[in-house]
Amino acid sequence: MTDTTAPIGGLPLATGALALDTYDMGMQFGSFKALEGVSMKVAPGTVHALLGENGAGKSTLVKCVAGFQRPTAGSILIDGREQAIPNPVVARALGIGMVYQHFTLAPGMTVAENLLLAGGKTPAFIDWKQQRADLQRFLASTPFQLDLDARPQELAAGEKQKLELLKQLYLKPRLLILDEPTSVLTPQEADEVLGHVRQFARSGLCTVLIITHKFREVMAYADDVTVLRRGKAVHHCAVPDTSPALLAQAMVGESGAAAPERHATRAALPSAVPNAPASLAVSGLQVMGDRGTLAVQDLSLAVTAGEILGIAGVSGNGQRELVEALVGQRPRAAGAVTVQGQPYAARREENHRLKVRSLPEEPLRNACVGELSVAENMALRDFDRPPLCSGGRLRFGHWRSRAREWIASYGIKTQGEGAPIRSLSGGNVQRAVLARELNGEINVLIAANPVFGLDFAAVKEIHARLRGVRDQGGAVLLISEDLDELLELADRIVVMSEGRIVFETAGATANRQTLGAHMGGGH
Repeated sequence: MTDTTAPIGGLPLATGALALDTYDMGMQFGSFKALEGVSMKVAPGTVHALLGENGAGKSTLVKCVAGFQRPTAGSILIDGREQAIPNPVVARALGIGMVYQHFTLAPGMTVAENLLLAGGKTPAFIDWKQQRADLQRFLASTPFQLDLDARPQELAAGEKQKLELLKQLYLKPRLLILDEPTSVLTPQEADEVLGHVRQFARSGLCTVLIITHKFREVMAYADDVTVLRRGKAVHHCAVPDTSPALLAQAMVGESGAAAPERHATRAALPSAVPNAPASLAVSGLQVMGDRGTLAVQDLSLAVTAGEILGIAGVSGNGQRELVEALVGQRPRAAGAVTVQGQPYAARREENHRLKVRSLPEEPLRNACVGELSVAENMALRDFDRPPLCSGGRLRFGHWRSRAREWIASYGIKTQGEGAPIRSLSGGNVQRAVLARELNGEINVLIAANPVFGLDFAAVKEIHARLRGVRDQGGAVLLISEDLDELLELADRIVVMSEGRIVFETAGATANRQTLGAHMGGGH
């Protein structure tokens, strides 16, 4: 069955589920290879899951298929025929629809208007009586019942996600791409949505490609799965032939013979003082996510002096919100945080008095002012204290001289202390932030993915400095999506899944496969 109303390249467009193949696909941004030689086969009428850690290349791959980026190497095949997809308009004409991780609703428009707007061919005059009848018939064919007159700001997060899905289903896509579609849904809502998506695919109307971090969803609703790791497709299989443990192993990689050596090294390093009071204690913490649901749920943990506590978890399980709540970038809905037994609200005065430091993810965005100089950014924490300030006057000469010392001792590559910090590479921005945050005595250091995207030399140096904080008696909370990093550095490791701590183990005896299974909710 074909529809000749929207031909591409003179060929009539087919309807129903399509077959998608990527062949040797590559995507390069400067010298960084986001995708490298990725070949993947998605059979028509199936639900195909795409798994991988943060930065593995999942979003880049689907953006190429949806026309938002053009691959720098390889091919995309639709129904076995090579097809250029230069932009989303061509993707839409081919029948490719995508539900994004973030809402794309028009907040001031009704549900009916959002659905109609999604079609992209809104007439100058709308026969609303006819349109509403059509929309009611469409809704009757789905398990989702939404008020056509409601506006998105009146809808709960789960209802907004259903509307996003309905927008695409209304267009009758041949390939539906879902980017973490259940991240704001209750388990019951998630089952409802994914059950309908699977039914939609098995009817032969559509093929589904779903990015998810939840192994349970893969095992329950997908037919096949592809795992990406560091830009490469490392594992393909049918779901009946795999397990959460095997998928976790594929996602995080094999440690090989290095693991015993790492564990032996860990045993020889100083550890936390037995029965020491917690330097950082978190009790019953609740934090709201961006979509109005709890991202951190009744989370409790403690880090003692002379200890690195690692938090493992697949991206999207509340780690970002936890860090932002601890460092003062996001409100806390409930719970208590103490440092050295004293209440801690992450205010600047408390950071100074209690000696709390942080290395946030994306330091240029979260820990710097890009337009200010390297010296000015290095002074952000103590610019109003001696010797940088005296008698109420800022002593810029001291700012600059100290910055030159730190630039030399941390090996920061910059045109000078007066250069804007945004002119530095990512690794050098991180070194500059490290110099500022590690200056002086430290009771608590909160570090979130501190070496993400950095080269081997920078990683080695930063890891050594984190150990140095621990060895000097500091308590280090290390949140990382790199299991190798945690296995190498952490004295204890806890796993965070769906906003909760679900597993704890000593670093010296941690098992990669066990951690990976808990990371994906396999237990």
